[in-house]
Amino acid sequence: MTRRPLAVSAAVLALFAAPAVAQEATAHPELWPTSHSPAALTGPITEARVRELLAAMNLEEKVGQLIQADIGSIKPEDLATWPIGSILAGGSSSPNGDERSGPGAWLDLSRAFREAAAARPGARIPLLFGVDAVHGHANIVGATIFPHNIGLGATRDPALIEAIAQATAAEVAATGVDWTFAPTLAVPRDDRWGRTYEGFSEEPGIPRDYAAALVRGLQGELRDGVGLTSGHVMGSAKHFLADGGTTDGRDRGDAAVSEQELIDIHLSGYREAIDAGVLSVMVSFSSWNGVKHTANPSLLTDVLRGPLGFQGLLIGDWDAHAALPGCRSDSCPSAINAGLDMFMAPNAWKALYDNTLAQARSGEISEARLDEAVARILRAKIAAGVFDPADPIEGRFEVVGSAEHRDLARRAVRQSLVLLKNENAALPIRPGARVLVAGASADDIGMAAGGWTIGWQGVGNTNADFPGATSIWAGMRDAVAETGGSATLSPDGAYTDKPDVAVVVFGETPYAEYYGDQETLDFAPTGPLETLRRLKAEGVPTVAVFLSGRPLWTNPEINAADAFVAAWLPGSEGQGVADVLVASADGSPRHDFTGTLSFSWPRSAGQPPQNVGAPGYDPQFAFGYGLTYARPASVPALSEDPGLPEGATVLPRFFAGGRFIAPWSVTLRDGSGNHRVESPGAAASPSGGVTLTPIDGVAQESARRFRFAADTASVAVGGPPTAVDPTLALSLRYRADAPARLSIGRATVPLARADDWTTAVIPLGCFRDADPARLSQIQIAAPAGAEVSLEDLRLTPFGMVACPTP
Repeated sequence: MTRRPLAVSAAVLALFAAPAVAQEATAHPELWPTSHSPAALTGPITEARVRELLAAMNLEEKVGQLIQADIGSIKPEDLATWPIGSILAGGSSSPNGDERSGPGAWLDLSRAFREAAAARPGARIPLLFGVDAVHGHANIVGATIFPHNIGLGATRDPALIEAIAQATAAEVAATGVDWTFAPTLAVPRDDRWGRTYEGFSEEPGIPRDYAAALVRGLQGELRDGVGLTSGHVMGSAKHFLADGGTTDGRDRGDAAVSEQELIDIHLSGYREAIDAGVLSVMVSFSSWNGVKHTANPSLLTDVLRGPLGFQGLLIGDWDAHAALPGCRSDSCPSAINAGLDMFMAPNAWKALYDNTLAQARSGEISEARLDEAVARILRAKIAAGVFDPADPIEGRFEVVGSAEHRDLARRAVRQSLVLLKNENAALPIRPGARVLVAGASADDIGMAAGGWTIGWQGVGNTNADFPGATSIWAGMRDAVAETGGSATLSPDGAYTDKPDVAVVVFGETPYAEYYGDQETLDFAPTGPLETLRRLKAEGVPTVAVFLSGRPLWTNPEINAADAFVAAWLPGSEGQGVADVLVASADGSPRHDFTGTLSFSWPRSAGQPPQNVGAPGYDPQFAFGYGLTYARPASVPALSEDPGLPEGATVLPRFFAGGRFIAPWSVTLRDGSGNHRVESPGAAASPSGGVTLTPIDGVAQESARRFRFAADTASVAVGGPPTAVDPTLALSLRYRADAPARLSIGRATVPLARADDWTTAVIPLGCFRDADPARLSQIQIAAPAGAEVSLEDLRLTPFGMVACPTP
């Protein structure tokens, strides 16, 4: 039996498939519960100011308010020509293109845009500047990185969550930013979803308990006609609605559910957030019963503006309008007419502005709808305080990563840990112990922080990118030393002197959004399991610390460890792990485990989604489970059958979801013997003959464009020699502006020009001079000046497909 497939056949996916639900996508407002934005948001002072501003604005200025552009494609000087109303720094955008920018560069950028907006003629409406500060102000170097929401869900502590939101707001405001796209109120129902860790729980009661606290922490209290108090920023409840309920956990997919399920489960904390005064709501990429939310007026207008009583700003997600029928990135009147107030238009904002202006002039977007949208934007801007003098906290960079905030994050780490197993008194680690700390993740703060950290995907970071932070290893080292013990770091688990206990830290490589979608819940890497088993065989007690953005099937690892701790994605303060694992000098626990599962833990890799209260609920560890030192319990040996179908075809993937799948990587060759191996997070890297650049495909940055500067240049996707079935085919989704060549070993087949995305399926037998049963490298080459873009590369059953001809 193969336990760790890279990808599996459709037979596996059938285990998870839910029955089709024939439902309509029209909401009925009379079925929905009620809420309402606070009266202060639409108070008499605010509304008088909105009317005054609207009267002073011309059509061009009004249309400009509907557009939000990304800082990667707009500069402050553009505002002299384009009356854009908002900017954002997307996950891969940063001041001057430098992802390692500190708070000073962010404040300089904010002020440059603010001054440019103030200098333009006319009504001079200030900008809103938004970022994804989803677990602290994690875009910037030096910020406090709090545990991701999945960990915070395990704490069951609304007061802690409010304090974290307030600390995050202060760090954001100190850098001159007005708006964070948080809180996420999704209720993930299939943990294969790549955004599971952005949700607090599979059960809607937890985000309901947290929503008001999050909004209060970020925004404070609203006041009529007066901006937020110092150190607060505008929030955005997201992603409306049922982004966590898509079929098979597919990001941007379809929630095929009844309207009652939409209300009972996925409305989660939106009512509470609205009642608390959240100033914006972000619409989901996804669909409900086949209709994209971004153009569903029954949800955006009839429900959200009806019984839910939301009076703030409604914004789309990153270029989400482009996926609507009849729409493009640069044109989508149907979204505005459905009730959207602001496009998030990262790259095509100029053309979108021109087309939206034309649609407003023609009446395709009515004057009444335009004024309604602009009024909501102005209302939110007044409440956010962008019309007021600069927040006094601006430039107080001592707030960013302050000792107070780091102490708060450390406490959050302690409270988020969930103890799944503790046999043979492995924990707490006794005073004076010799401790081996193993695993490549132990001294890797980026691994502990996960996605949405420095860069969008959270990859390519080193500990130097987290000044003031503490890795799990460093926290363990210091805590053990305080008790008179000693700790040794050994990534591979090797040692000279036999330790009293080994702590093995391992987990998921960082990811965000679409890129984290999985086909099963199997934890694939085999190295940590081998380390645990070797240490066990050598008689060393072992403690597994598992870093992950979701529950995963880890039964072999749990069996091989004496203790197993679900640490989720704890962030920058690794001492919080040591606070609970290492005893005090007298042998008593410094802190007991208090975290309990807010997501059910799977019994097998092939088990259908397990959600508390749902029919057929049978998890390995149930919702609410969590051992403590005070309440121990024995965990018997768990089944190591992954629950995948017998005979399921194991099909390697080489490139998918915006990344090269380990152990495969890409090498750029210039033809003269020089080459460069690219990391998954590389943004744009020349090798002398080839340049690699992330580009958008079906999702943001899901593809890579290779520009060839020499006829001899090539791109090689390689890995260890892999035995594959020679009756399979190579499948690639690509675009090419000139004919190219595809090679395996010395065998080459032509790759036709494709001006639009297309999928080519080429039987391995077409590579006649190669040994396809021993695959180790796939090469792409093209003439000098040509561009080839790749979005997916994998093996697939091919049926009857002819070989390509020149």
